[in-house]
Amino acid sequence: MTSTTPAADRIRAGLQAARLDSTSEADWTSFEARFDREFPRLQSLFHRLYGPDADAELLQVVLDAAVSWQERPADLKAIDASRAMAPDWFQSNRTLGGVCYVDLYAGSLAGVRKRIPYFRTLGLTYLHLMPLFLAPEENSDGGYAVSSYRDVDPRLGTMAELAGLARELRENGIALVVDFIFNHTSNEHAWARKAIAGDPDFADFYWIFPDRRMPDSFEQTVREIFPDDHPGSFVQLEDGRWIWASFHSFQWDLNYTSPRVFRAMAGEMLFLANQGVDIIRMDAVAFIWKQLGTACESLPEAHLLLQAFNAVCRLAAPSLLFKSEAIVHPDEVAQYIDPGECQLSYNPLQMALIWNSLATREVSLLSQALERRHGIPDGTAWVNYVRSHDDIGWTFSDEDAAELGIDGHDHRRFLNAFYVNRFPDSFARGVPFQDNPRTGDCRISGTTASLAGLEAGDPAAVARILLAHSIILSTGGIPLLYLGDEVGQLNDYAYTEDPAKAEDSRWVGRPAYPTERYAARTDRTTDAGAVFVDLVHLIDVRTSTPEFAGSRLLPFHTHNPHVLGYQRPGLLDGEASTVVVLGNFADTPQTVGATTLSGLPRAGAELISGRRLRLDTALTLAAHDVLWIRI
Repeated sequence: MTSTTPAADRIRAGLQAARLDSTSEADWTSFEARFDREFPRLQSLFHRLYGPDADAELLQVVLDAAVSWQERPADLKAIDASRAMAPDWFQSNRTLGGVCYVDLYAGSLAGVRKRIPYFRTLGLTYLHLMPLFLAPEENSDGGYAVSSYRDVDPRLGTMAELAGLARELRENGIALVVDFIFNHTSNEHAWARKAIAGDPDFADFYWIFPDRRMPDSFEQTVREIFPDDHPGSFVQLEDGRWIWASFHSFQWDLNYTSPRVFRAMAGEMLFLANQGVDIIRMDAVAFIWKQLGTACESLPEAHLLLQAFNAVCRLAAPSLLFKSEAIVHPDEVAQYIDPGECQLSYNPLQMALIWNSLATREVSLLSQALERRHGIPDGTAWVNYVRSHDDIGWTFSDEDAAELGIDGHDHRRFLNAFYVNRFPDSFARGVPFQDNPRTGDCRISGTTASLAGLEAGDPAAVARILLAHSIILSTGGIPLLYLGDEVGQLNDYAYTEDPAKAEDSRWVGRPAYPTERYAARTDRTTDAGAVFVDLVHLIDVRTSTPEFAGSRLLPFHTHNPHVLGYQRPGLLDGEASTVVVLGNFADTPQTVGATTLSGLPRAGAELISGRRLRLDTALTLAAHDVLWIRI
């Protein structure tokens, strides 16, 4: 090894002592090479976060990484090696994601294994299992209040079963994605119990104060996230002390200003990587660093933390990828996307603006976002989705909207009213989340089908569902399906009968496995079949369209406010090729004029229908029609 700093010298000596007799020379040499490459970055980040006095903890972090690497199963090391040779593996046009709750979709981890043949038929290469770790039975926040990162909820299975499932998924070409709840733990986590009991090894794992002086100071600049659960950002313990809880009263924020918390969470992360997890979703990353006098969101140190965790994983689980979850201003979302920070990121802006265009029948905001905010660094990718397990928030920038003559505040009120069926002739049947009738402020819960009009019996609902999915399939990155939406599952209002869920309308969009709809999925005379057959066709066309690999996207201005356009340049059999995408968001046929098309060749191949299109004359799209034209 070539690092020459005093800290590196101490770690060098410690590493030799940490080498196991069973570790091969090749494995150890591999670790040493990564140490040489990554340690300078890790040390610099650690010093910026914690100062040079934290070198003793840094030593322990690296030693933990060395042990974790030596314990990493051989098949996972083989994946590390293969992905090092193809670091853009996740940017393929064949990459397709699915997301589900284990219990709702399959009952258990064993049930998920039984669904692998279906996943392969659908074309999944990426499966995100929603939070499945041990959590309190009642106060779980849908699994996001974790009591142990090393134990699976026993109702779902065991950690050994999760590792076995990961292996079987991998053998079928499917990467496993799990949530890493990064900002907080459950109040029942062992760390939390030890912290409030006064254990000196855990006293600084959480933000605990003896009285209201510091909480009051922080709350002068920190916003309330869930005021219905508790006012402010702190909750009072039984002994009178106050603890930071940004979200729910039973979710306690970790104190990352302590390097011991960093080391502990790095250990949990590496443990999961060694179970076969390929990608971890970094939950609530915007909130992880606190500083008095600030909003305590998206601070510079939050990015340094993610970069430092990334460096640790490059040492011991080099193929592990991070996916950021930051539902914040579009400028802030982009700040987390970097090969050295989060290689993947949800694309909440595109998601919200797809729904905006369906409601308004106009594409200006979506077109602007694709032109202005779609580009991200090489080696990264968007995760594009029509909807998630969560609510829909209207995260577009007010500044962007103003450029188009749109008042952001008023427009959000309109969208809220439209999607909860409080607007004349709305096709949507969403449910408000955190509704404030006085201000009109809320967010929207619901399944894709119910939001698109299928629940209301709107005849254009299926076409809207397919149009929305065609955008996520063709804009580049990883398209992510909420499993069940591909058969048009509807809202599930039974959550109102469960006291543990009744106050959280997001459960309306988390229905159980729709057995009857899956049984009818190949029958085009049913709603399920009408959605499934054409959506699978879109997926199949995408997998045979190499231009859709990567993320490069160029604008194509249709000069029609209802028709979205963009170009996906790429290679076809080694030659330059471009696919022009057109999507009509109107309820009526729309035309793209001959002048607009005059820069294109005289004809092109429409990939979805397989027909040849003339492009030297005006082109008419049926209501909600989509064209993928190779030129």
